[in-house]
Amino acid sequence: MTDADSFGYCRLDRDGAVLTITITRPEVLNSLHLPAHVELERAFDVYAADPELRVAIITGAGDRAFCVGTDLKSLAVTGNYEYPPGGFAGITTRFDLWKPVIAAVNGLCLGGGVEIVAACDLAVAAEHAEFALPEPRVGLAALGGGALQRLARQMPMKDAMWLVLTGSRIAAAEALRMSLVNAVVPRGDALAGAQALARELLACAPLALEASKQVMLQSVAEPDLAAAMRRRYPAAERMLASEDALEGPRAFAEKRKPQWQGR
Repeated sequence: MTDADSFGYCRLDRDGAVLTITITRPEVLNSLHLPAHVELERAFDVYAADPELRVAIITGAGDRAFCVGTDLKSLAVTGNYEYPPGGFAGITTRFDLWKPVIAAVNGLCLGGGVEIVAACDLAVAAEHAEFALPEPRVGLAALGGGALQRLARQMPMKDAMWLVLTGSRIAAAEALRMSLVNAVVPRGDALAGAQALARELLACAPLALEASKQVMLQSVAEPDLAAAMRRRYPAAERMLASEDALEGPRAFAEKRKPQWQGR
């Protein structure tokens, strides 16, 4: 990236249309303080603004931790939970990003780490990864990044309640069963697994992915199915009016791979 040198707490790596954002604080298990949140906000701004970037992956440096949430030592100094407009890690309150984001969970994923995973569209976890929302065990609730609201929508309610109310850690296999992640891969392969998933997304028309994500996320706010189906979805309208909407059927008829333009 052209401004990669201006990032100190995360690293941005571009591989064609895929942007990988790596939290680079392994010495504190990739926990986040305000400067790290601000940098991650900028990283997702880069992704959102670049039409050539079609998929983002977020992961943590090393193989010990994806993210263990808030940097408590920093919190002890500042005394404030502060986040940029995009929320925890610059993503949890970013409600206008329709391009897909994949979490590559390479180790411990606690508190705010789970908030990040819940805010991503897809997640791949290494087999040694562990997940927990331990806030109730220290007198708090996971209010910082929408995990309580998202998990109630993304998981079976009994599973979500168990994760939220016990504060206990679960293994990657259990996270898969609960639908917190989409796949479990061998230790050290979380990023490779996410990259393989990204390649599957790149085979799809980018505007079709954006339309699908917008419809799914916005439709749950409607009171019933009929209202959800009547609602206008700008990303879907853009997709239907695009060149790619013509290219897909044409490529199928000509028995060739489509050349997506994202317009």
